[in-house]
Amino acid sequence: MVSRPAPASTSLPSESSTATSEGALPESGRFWRELLEDVRDAVLVQDVGGALRWSNPAARELFGGGRPILTAEGPDVGHVEHTGRRFPARIRTLPGGWHAWTVTSAVAADGPRVDGFLAASAPRLASARGRHGTAKVIAEVAAAELADCVFVLLPTTRGRWEWWSCDHRTNHGHGRIRRVPAQLAPVLAGTFASTEELEAKAVPEEEIATLPAIVAERLAVHPSVTVVSLGFDGGAGVTGAVVLGRRGAPAFGEDHPRAVTEFARAAGTALANAHRYARQEEATRGLETTLRPTPPPDVHGVKFDVWYEPSGGLLDVGGDFYDVLPREGGGAMFVLGDVCGKGAEAAALTGRVRQTLAALDLVEHDNTTLLSLLNSLLITGGSGRFATLVLGSVLANEDGLGVTLASGGHPAPLVVRRRGGVDEITLPGTLVGISPQARFAETAIRLGEGDVCLLYTDGITEARHHERPSDLFGDERLRELLVGCQGMSGREVVARVRSAVREWLGSGTHDDIAVLAIEASRPVQ
Repeated sequence: MVSRPAPASTSLPSESSTATSEGALPESGRFWRELLEDVRDAVLVQDVGGALRWSNPAARELFGGGRPILTAEGPDVGHVEHTGRRFPARIRTLPGGWHAWTVTSAVAADGPRVDGFLAASAPRLASARGRHGTAKVIAEVAAAELADCVFVLLPTTRGRWEWWSCDHRTNHGHGRIRRVPAQLAPVLAGTFASTEELEAKAVPEEEIATLPAIVAERLAVHPSVTVVSLGFDGGAGVTGAVVLGRRGAPAFGEDHPRAVTEFARAAGTALANAHRYARQEEATRGLETTLRPTPPPDVHGVKFDVWYEPSGGLLDVGGDFYDVLPREGGGAMFVLGDVCGKGAEAAALTGRVRQTLAALDLVEHDNTTLLSLLNSLLITGGSGRFATLVLGSVLANEDGLGVTLASGGHPAPLVVRRRGGVDEITLPGTLVGISPQARFAETAIRLGEGDVCLLYTDGITEARHHERPSDLFGDERLRELLVGCQGMSGREVVARVRSAVREWLGSGTHDDIAVLAIEASRPVQ
């Protein structure tokens, strides 16, 4: 059966155009029931004389208003040609000798075929996120080209399967069902257990009937039901299957089995990657929780404020760090520092430093002794990395806030006096973790009510200008900024520094940043 040109129009006829023509569609109820089954797909209606009389919206969108040529290849299959492309179609005979042509694949038969389909599928599979999102995308892509109804089945806990479905490209479903015993569903069971070369296998009607109703009822109406494994990845622990229900001829003809198996292989890889990524993300979040500094605790007579911003990367933790540890007798020990390097290794070393100091603080309160012990432990650990840090203690008294400070090669603390002026606290000391002969000294200062001592890492002073990368924020600019912070609280000082540095950086990248402000809140009465 080859179509003859329509007698009048040169474009696809619409509902309105056929209503006023002599060849208007019959009003038979049986005619419309048969026709409306496939209106979600591109459907073309041909009259008894072979002329094209009606098209649904999907067909008009696919063919863009042009006139396709319909060519039968058998009693119920054929192809639709348009602008040099051929689309496979299913033909249904309607009452009165009319015919409905349903396009079974939006991929042109003479196009790249399987390779083109796989190439188009790859970005969608790769961009899917998580187990749920990936399984949903697998069902969507398969329903668009490989089948009319798709179920993705993945084993879950308590002897159940989790399923994702898609019909006609848009009708999605998701849920859990009981797992059918292997003796009742041997083909499905064998597919889940298969670790060999992927192969699409036909699922018998009697096996489909054993499946839970929500799956069985939707698959039973499809003459062809096949299942293919998603493969097995021992490391990721991913197994699963895709069940494909098809009513008409395969979209890729004799090459359809290859399209199914190659797609299943790519889908299985995407699922394995999603599972592996989820495990890595879980481990990363757990590591971050352990390594990331916690907000400072409440300590009598003093207020702590911080700005902590790692440079970015896999871990939201960097080589800069701080800690505030309350002491039983009152007051607290504090530390702010910078470990050599970036990334996970530097973050791990900050964790070691913080844990070591927390343990040492239980038995030793002298700042220089703490630095010496930490220096020895870092050298003994053999990491080859060093750190700079400021370590000290605070204790409120009748005269305000007593602060002792010791430094291991770190930028000098700056004190913003409430009545005006900025003091630089010069502290001698060598890098921590370099030499067994390292020496450290400490000094004591007093903070009156409203005075703020600011500790910071070189992520502040070495911040690069967003337009002039060679221009650093620098020590002088920071000092001038703090001069203008007279009378501000510690929180306001930190906010002013953050705003100025971020404006300086613009949208550019930055190193790890840590700032700790120590403010004398009020004298003891």
